[in-house]
Amino acid sequence: MLSKLVKAGDKLEIYKVDRDRSKSLVVDKEAVYTTKVYEVLADDRLEIVMPMEKMKLILLPVGSDYDLYFITSSGFYQCYGQVIDRYKEKNTYLLLVELTSNLRKHQRREFYRFSCSLAMESYVINETESTLIEDEVLGLSPSLPLRRSVVIDISGGGMRFVANYSYKPGMLIECRYGLVIDGNYKEYKLAGKVLDVRESDVRPGVFEHRVQYIDINSAEREEIIRFIFEEERKSRKKERRPE
Repeated sequence: MLSKLVKAGDKLEIYKVDRDRSKSLVVDKEAVYTTKVYEVLADDRLEIVMPMEKMKLILLPVGSDYDLYFITSSGFYQCYGQVIDRYKEKNTYLLLVELTSNLRKHQRREFYRFSCSLAMESYVINETESTLIEDEVLGLSPSLPLRRSVVIDISGGGMRFVANYSYKPGMLIECRYGLVIDGNYKEYKLAGKVLDVRESDVRPGVFEHRVQYIDINSAEREEIIRFIFEEERKSRKKERRPE
């Protein structure tokens, strides 16, 4: 089944998996790496490109378990797998992964993160505006000046952005950015909760923020997901063009 649905070059997200005291699998949604399939060797074994973060290879330990999400031309698929070897081939660092569960169709498309570079403006939502959001009253006006930043990845459930300032975890902010979907430009104003803030190791004074949407409706979520799929298709076409 794996060889029929997953192809070399398909992107995937890898989530760290631990085992609790009852030996049940527990997925850590905070520890996620994005990479791609190098080659499918069998229906229960494949090679994947070793993920990188901030230009550094992530040496996932041999024997460790992961929750794998494949992004293919026919949809999203999920399974569990274990790293059984690490090696280098043709200047590419690879992980040999053995599947430990069956591959299954996965519907939670909103969690796939797409790397991008989008200009964004934001501001902190005050207590009054927070109440309006809870009451589903939209169209807020900023009580403070808008601050500029750059979105570096986006999904139907949230985003990451970098800025030369930092918000605090737990803050509610309104995020304003635009997307081109089906050839049409649309601006979005979405409230989000800041989950995590980290200063860059290589760029002091630049802060990476992770945000989860808190008021997005299903139509806006589907539009963002459609934007991601459109951009993914464009990237695939560029990769397949002969030089």
